[in-house]
Amino acid sequence: MTQYHQPVMLNECIDALDIKSDGIYVDVTYGGGGHSREILKHLGPKGKLIAFDQDQEALKNLVDDDRLIFINQNFEFMNQHLRYLNLVPVNGILADLGVSSHQFDTAVRGFSFRFDSELDMRMDSNQSLTAKRIIQTYTEESLTRIFRLYGEINNAYNLSRTIVSNRSEDSINTVFQFKELINPCVPKWKENQYLAQVFQALRIEVNRELHVLQKFLVQTVDVLAPKGRLVVMSYHSLEDRLVKNFIQKGNFSGDDQKDFYGNKMTQMKPVNKKPIEASADEQQENNRSRSAKLRIGEKL
Repeated sequence: MTQYHQPVMLNECIDALDIKSDGIYVDVTYGGGGHSREILKHLGPKGKLIAFDQDQEALKNLVDDDRLIFINQNFEFMNQHLRYLNLVPVNGILADLGVSSHQFDTAVRGFSFRFDSELDMRMDSNQSLTAKRIIQTYTEESLTRIFRLYGEINNAYNLSRTIVSNRSEDSINTVFQFKELINPCVPKWKENQYLAQVFQALRIEVNRELHVLQKFLVQTVDVLAPKGRLVVMSYHSLEDRLVKNFIQKGNFSGDDQKDFYGNKMTQMKPVNKKPIEASADEQQENNRSRSAKLRIGEKL
């Protein structure tokens, strides 16, 4: 498990869930099973853990435990699966939104610009949309949109124009071919940061990450019991902003919305006003924890 992925802020996540031994909990991003294993340690014989992961690789890390129910699906379908299993309401939901170390380090997945492989980036290998298809088929306007919105890239227009002007049917199949193509757009001395932003934008588009996150957050209100905890760990500002606004305001715009009587229209309250970050020791030991922000909401 530790070789697959080192769980970030493990103790902080467990504390945030405020686990009851006979409660029902959901880990919507099972991955290597690090967080799930720790949740199971805190559950009694009557407790339940439902885990989701759309990645087929996660099946290799399953824990042999009768209290665990694993669902090989994207967590955007959480509500319907929990209701089908008659496991609503639940006492806590955990979402670790980061890409696992295993996914980054497995070259053939195409998540990292460090390795040469086919431009893929799919979390679910059964879906048809890949990063290669985006690069080869999206219009200049569409590419500019995703690079600007999801990668927050300053020269998104020039980057998109470079891609569209120089691509051909067989010219952009691999990570290194793509890097070579966009090299004129990469700022000197900021190569790694820039490429990380480009690859983040493509990955978000391939996996519809922000759309899925919004669908998931709305569902949490329907399946959580009163005083149930929502614990979300995000790794970039786009995700964190959505989580923050939803917990604090009950929407994704961040605006105060009130009903006819002037009451705020939110069914959550933030447990922590500021996001929790990994300790200095953890950041030193696991550099992928450096950008993590943990937010906790409690259903009213």
